[in-house]
This record gives sequence, structure tokens and C-alpha cells, in this order.
Amino acid sequence: MRVVGLMSGTSYDAVDVVAAEFTAEGETLWLRTLGSASLEYDAELRAEIAGLLPPGTTTIGAVCRLDNRLGQLFAEAAAVGVELAGGRADLVVSPGQTVFHWVEEGRARGTLQLGAPSWVAARVGVPVLSDLRSADIAAGGQGAPLVPAFDALLLARPAGPPRAALNLGGIANLTVVAPDAPVVGYDIGPANALIDAAAERFHGQPCDVDGRHAAAGRVHGPLLERLLAEPYYAAPPPKSTGKELFHAGYLADVLAGLGEWIPADDVLATLTELTARTVTDACARHGVDEVVAGGGGLRNPVLRARLVELAAGRWRLRGTDELGVPAQAKEAYAFALLGWLSWHGLPGALPSVTGARYGAVLGSWTPSGPPPVHPAPVAPRLLRVAD
Repeated sequence: MRVVGLMSGTSYDAVDVVAAEFTAEGETLWLRTLGSASLEYDAELRAEIAGLLPPGTTTIGAVCRLDNRLGQLFAEAAAVGVELAGGRADLVVSPGQTVFHWVEEGRARGTLQLGAPSWVAARVGVPVLSDLRSADIAAGGQGAPLVPAFDALLLARPAGPPRAALNLGGIANLTVVAPDAPVVGYDIGPANALIDAAAERFHGQPCDVDGRHAAAGRVHGPLLERLLAEPYYAAPPPKSTGKELFHAGYLADVLAGLGEWIPADDVLATLTELTARTVTDACARHGVDEVVAGGGGLRNPVLRARLVELAAGRWRLRGTDELGVPAQAKEAYAFALLGWLSWHGLPGALPSVTGARYGAVLGSWTPSGPPPVHPAPVAPRLLRVAD
């Protein structure tokens, strides 16, 4: 079965697209990676998305326009994915662009992703799975993170210490997989979200390319202490977060609260240290011996070097490329897997991760769902990457 997976994360800088071929063999699901690509957002679209995100205000008209504009862009990405799949795909997974994740008192109340899936279905002519988070929220879960379903299969092993999967996007997500134990997964906190906000504020750049500004600065102790005092870090999982909390206004409030001027590059260095500290603290808490990482933050040499230094031999940092999954495209492949699961009526959300009452089958289908009768495969326990 050939599935096209799309992904636009909290950094909203591009839509990643992959083509994947899945073959079930007993309890093992084989993934053949058929190719990946990335379609960058232009500055106007990035500004339009940023204008909708908290703490900004918007109108329903602006939401409608962005919903359809994103849908058209995702349609273009899906068409690229079909080409990567050799001109034939069975379905497309288009989770959309998250613009609001409604959490109150630690409980997810709702979520909103934009990117009208009808544009995608009309362009490629196959069923499209979208709105993947709502079913888990309706089951009492956080609706995030969803990638642990992929991590749990990929990192499964019969014995040994726990292993972790780490994604460094706008938000840092961690999945802990241990033999004979429930999978643990949650949002740690910001990976690139606050770094990007500072790069935009001080340098007019969407991100700190190659960590250059962080490398030129020094960690500011009082600022780091104030950032680490954020209550979210101490909250137990299941938990999820996003730019509803960690946004430019949040950074501005923290800086204003210090009452002193801090050089711009010192702010960037401190925010990079914040990400490294919160990530390594989380990994140490679970006693993992290996961390398999992906996401755009992995390309930041300052952040990566600091992660290795703080790990201090306690655990080894690897890229998902070593397991056959391109690090930049990992989340798109994960959503392709969730599409395969939903097509076969299998749950994609893990209750031990999201806190839901049961494992929900994820997503809504456009224009229609899969045929009502088809062979039901054995629920996979392993994911292996084919040559």
C-alpha cells in the first residue's frame, strides 16, 4: 500500500512530503521509503500564519482564507508525493497546520488545524485523511503527540534499557520505549519556538541558521533561571503544548520581567541552552541509553553539541537516518503510518501517551473513507525499514 504523508510543524516554514510503501508481514510492518521533498512557505504565507497565532487576534474571514490557501499548497505537496510514489498512491495523509491547541488546566479541550483537505482530494483523486488529533481529544486525550505510535514500532526491542525518540521541531517531543512497559510520550517544551522568536525579534531572521548567533553569545544565568521556572516543565505527563504558550509575547514578558538589557546573542545562547537542558533532563529522568533524534533542530550544531555534552556518556545521540528514516522527514513518515493504521481501522493514538480512555482510530476522510470490506491485518508490533 502506497501512502503520501504531509507535515507542517510548529515552525511553519515548509510542508514536508514523503511517499511510503507499507507491507504487512504477520506482526511486522515493512516500510519502504520512496522519497521525500519539502515545499518552503513564502514570507507572505509565514506572516499570514503568524498573524493568526496567539497572542494575536484574527477574524473568521482571515481563518477561511488561510484554510483554503493552505489547502491549495498541501494539494501541490500531495501531487509531488504522488510523483515520488511512482505516479500511484492509495491515500494521502494531510494533518494540516495547527493554529490553536486548546488546553485548560492540563486538559486538552479542542484543537484546530487549517488546510482544507478537499483541495488535496480534488488534486490527486484519492482519499485524504485529515484532522487527526480530534478523535483522541474526544476520547479524553491530549491529541498530541501522535508520532509515538511510529516511534513505538520503530524502536521496539525484546530486551534492554529504554530507548527514546526525540523530535526537535518548534516543540520538542519525547517518546520513551521500554520492553514490557507502556510507551511514554509528551511534549517537553520549546525546541526551536523561542529561538525562532528571538531570531525574528533581534535579527529579522526566521531562525538562527546553524546556531551562529547562539555561538556568538553567552548563556545569561538569571534569564535561564527565569525560563526554567516555567510551571509546564514540572507538570507530569500526559501533557502537550505549543505556540499557544511558547510564543514571541511569552519571550517578551520574560525579558521585561528581568528589568535589565541583555545582548541579543546572549538571549539566543540562553534559549538554546534552555532547549538542551530541558531535553537532557527529560532523557535522564527515564534512564534511556539511546536517543534517536529528528527534526530541524538537529541541524543546529550548537544545540546538537550541547545535547551531546550534557548527555555526558549517559546516553548516545543518533539521527533517525541511521535507522533508514530521513531525520527531516520523520514526522511526515509517521503521519503516513497513521494513515495506514486508520485505513485498516487500527488505532493510531496511544492512551499511555495521550491519557485517552482508549486508543482512537484517527482522522476524518475526504472525499470518502476506505472500502467497508478489506482484509484486516494483524496489529504490528515492529516496524522495519526495507532496502
